[in-house]
Amino acid sequence: MADSMNHLRPLALVLRAAGTNCDRETVHALELAGARVESIHVNALGKDPAILLEAGLVAFPGGFTFGDDVASGAVLAHIIEERLRPMLQQFVDRGGLVIGICNGFQVLVRLGLLPGGSGKGAMLWNRSGRFEDRWVHLEAGRCECPWFVSGHKYFIPVAHAEGRFEWFPDQPGESFPESQVAFRYRNSDGDAAQYPDDPNGSHQGIAGILSADGNVLGMMPHPERFVRPEHHPYWMRLRPDGAIPTEQELPVPLGLDIFRGAIDHLRSRQGDLVGESEVR
Repeated sequence: MADSMNHLRPLALVLRAAGTNCDRETVHALELAGARVESIHVNALGKDPAILLEAGLVAFPGGFTFGDDVASGAVLAHIIEERLRPMLQQFVDRGGLVIGICNGFQVLVRLGLLPGGSGKGAMLWNRSGRFEDRWVHLEAGRCECPWFVSGHKYFIPVAHAEGRFEWFPDQPGESFPESQVAFRYRNSDGDAAQYPDDPNGSHQGIAGILSADGNVLGMMPHPERFVRPEHHPYWMRLRPDGAIPTEQELPVPLGLDIFRGAIDHLRSRQGDLVGESEVR
């Protein structure tokens, strides 16, 4: 049955492979955001890449694809390069949205869909030398894109060992382009973060980056892990009397905002992109 507004739902593909372990959460997040979602294995997409012609968004979720045995995201990036790169590039060129989260971020950098694939950037081990798992504060970059409002603040979990984005410019001292900074780590006061508020020591405290046109987003924190109020680590401690918070008192699921921004953007482009289907 069509909903009362007869809205269209963009099709989002969640790509998975051996070792992916955040695909179901990403599917759930995109469904909550209003997308029609299909979870698809990289081998199936490789056999029928024309599926991309129907989609408006492709998500590379987190995990440890192929065990990160060679390097983080390297095997999956190689498979995509060999089997899917032309179709994926066409998808991006026509305005399709791509998000890579954690391991997916690593894959997108290796593919060159985000800055770094040319050798100027890389995802390296956290400076702590250990796996980091905690909630962090983020500030969105000062740029326009489909994913977020410039300067917006977020509180989202991280869980990674190789999350340090390093930039190796042609000229010494050259900073990463400000217009392509998606998120930076901040402390609870909103100031520049030090460890552990910055869990990995990335270049300029960067937690996520954008392609030049803003359609491709890579980020280390996991927005799919905060799409319901109950995901907040302190949601049961919000009432001093210990009572369950009312709906008005519940925390806003900030991770969901990122997915909603993308889906709202695709809805606004009805007719420009295929991959939209009436809600049934």
